[in-house]
Order: sequence, then structure tokens, then C-alpha cells
Amino acid sequence: MLPEMTFRSADLPPADRFEYWQALMSETHAPMDLRSERSANLRVNQRNIPLGDMTVYPLKCESDSLTFLRTPKLIEKSDPEAYHLSLVKHGAGVVTLGRDTIAHSAFEYHTSDTSRPFEIDTGLGSFELIGIEVPKALLPLPSRTAGQAIGKRISARAGVGALLATFLTHVTGESHSYQPADAPRLSAVLADLVASLFAGVLDADRSLPPETHRRTLTLRIMAFIRDNADAPQLDVPAIAAAHHISVSYLHRLFQLEGNGATVAGFLQRQRLARARRDLADPLNQRVPVRVIAAQRGFSHAAAFSRAFRDAYGMTPTDYRRKSSRPFQVGAINSELELPA
Repeated sequence: MLPEMTFRSADLPPADRFEYWQALMSETHAPMDLRSERSANLRVNQRNIPLGDMTVYPLKCESDSLTFLRTPKLIEKSDPEAYHLSLVKHGAGVVTLGRDTIAHSAFEYHTSDTSRPFEIDTGLGSFELIGIEVPKALLPLPSRTAGQAIGKRISARAGVGALLATFLTHVTGESHSYQPADAPRLSAVLADLVASLFAGVLDADRSLPPETHRRTLTLRIMAFIRDNADAPQLDVPAIAAAHHISVSYLHRLFQLEGNGATVAGFLQRQRLARARRDLADPLNQRVPVRVIAAQRGFSHAAAFSRAFRDAYGMTPTDYRRKSSRPFQVGAINSELELPA
């Protein structure tokens, strides 16, 4: 699994929690000043997950009031030259960058630059986010262009913003399923998604290198397949048409990833993984196998049975029987394949 550091304020005496968390945030992001009217009431759970030179960290916090300050003096003291993004999952906040003040709510990104002073006020109550620290040197976008995206309102509900949110939610939620050797690959995907997000906000797609365009399009197509895999009419031509590209170019995109995945194979794995989950669910014990197959996009029960046996080494019926035995139900995770 990926190495990670976990901080739980409840593990510390109340008098020490705020100071320890301030030190952690200064190390994770950049030296900053944290202020709270009732610091003893702070409750925080945070996991730092390094992806090479990048860091992502899911964070839940409850505090009566909380302000983050990055001042010119702190910038002069130390500047890691990085961009920060927070995917806000719950709560709200106000970010002040120079003369600009931006209010953020759930399912938006707030951004900052370690080289620019900022003030973030989270207000009262709790908030939940996934933070991202991206060294400027790793972002495949001119720094002058990327810097213009800082402070813009960016939605996580659609487009590349939603794609990045899906990626972050999966990586942080399934970090145990990755190995340290996967970190460079995940870091490259994250850098491409952030660059594409910034470029889209600025309508500056021409600033992106072709490789970043390609990776982002491939990730978008994979997300589309996962979202629509249950539709029996979904096939390779339909996937290509939905993205306004040719079938040959769609195949080329998957070939360029170099991991041996094909479009049809990726689609079938999504359907099989969902069907396997359904077969193991006790609530579906009375649902015929052919019905489960149809619900997961398979038009022919016999074809489903062959594909299932090839993938998992047993028939759907045998798998259901094995999964129903006490204490032998295996953990089943949906797939999120990422480019190499």
C-alpha cells in the first residue's frame, strides 16, 4: 500500500492539538499561521498520502473558527514553490488573495499559491476537503498561465473538475490498493488533470502539451465507460461517437497507455466487476444469474457465463455459491484503471 501519515487530534491532549496541527499543515503546505478563537475545541482527522513529490490529503475538521494565514514574512522565510488546491466536500470558506475575496462552498475547488500571501477563513462549524500540493515545476503548463487560474471559482460538479474529484476520491479512498511503485504514475495523472483544470478555467487549452490533452481525454473516456457500463447498447463505436472521435483513434488512445488495456476489455471488466459484486450480495440471492447479467449490460447469458469463468476461474453460479458460505465472502472493489 502507499505510505501515509495519519493525524488524529483526539490522540493528543487538548492543549497540544492546535500546535501540532499547525506544525503539520506548515510542513504539508508551507509555513503558515493558524488562528482560532477556541483552539482547544479543535478536532481534526487528516491523512497525508505522498505521490512522489506531490501530496494529497483528505481532511475533516471541526472548529468554532479557523483562519489560515500565509504572510509576506512567511513567504520570505520559506517558499516551496507549489500550487495548492482543495476539493471542498463539505462546508464553506472565504479566501482572500490580495484585493480579491472569493467565497467557496461544497463541490468547488479553492486554490492558492505558496508564493502569494493569502488568508482563508473557514467560519464556524465543520468542513471536509481533499487537499493537493503540486510543485510548480511538475505542472505541464506555463507558470504564468497556471498562476492566472489561482483564485478563480472552479466547480467540481462537471467536466475536468468532476473528473479530478473522482480521481482524488478514489485514490484517497483506495490508497491501500496501490503500491509505492504506483506513485509516479498517479502523480503524472494528477499533474495532467490539474493542468487541464487550470487551462479549462482560463480557456487556454493551447498551452497544454499534446500528452496532457491525450491523458485527460483518455481519463474522461474511462469515466464515461464506468458511468454507462450497464447500458447494453454501449459498445466501442458508441463510446467513440459520444466523444466525437473515430473508432481507430479511440483504440489508439488505449494503445498509447501501454498497459495492455483495450476499449472492449476495459468495458467488459467494468461489467464483470459489477456483476460479481451483485452475485456476492445476499440481497440478490433470489435474483437469477441471467437477470443480473442483463442488468450489468450483458445481452446474452451464455456469453456472460463464459466471460465470467475466463475472468474469475469459475462460473457465476459457483461463485455465488462460494460467496454465500459463512465467513468466506471476499472484498470486492470496483475498478478505476489509470494510465501508466
